Amino acid sequence: MNYPDFINATRDQSRTLFKIIPDTMKGFGALSKAAKDSPAIGVKEKEFVALGIAVAVRCEPCIAFHVEALMKAGATREELGDVLAMCIQMGGGPAVMYAGKALDCWDQLSAA
Repeated sequence: MNYPDFINATRDQSRTLFKIIPDTMKGFGALSKAAKDSPAIGVKEKEFVALGIAVAVRCEPCIAFHVEALMKAGATREELGDVLAMCIQMGGGPAVMYAGKALDCWDQLSAA
């Protein structure tokens, strides 16, 4: 999987959705912004929670977007590893498979 290309293609799909269901997509965007703007914990911590959920529900596009957001938020590969360890502890074998995808995504985006 080429994650930079995958992220771009997924963004294109979201733009297409926006054209056909703009109110829904605006609502989702407002929800995302409100969740991230809440001051109790930082954006990086929120993105780690989102990544954990993405691994648990096996959403590869979500994994890619939240790994990218974590990088922008200043997360380190070591922090990612700790969070992925918790995903595996909570999710077992399936989490191992999707944690590997998250790490591969990180490494590809780091190299890009």
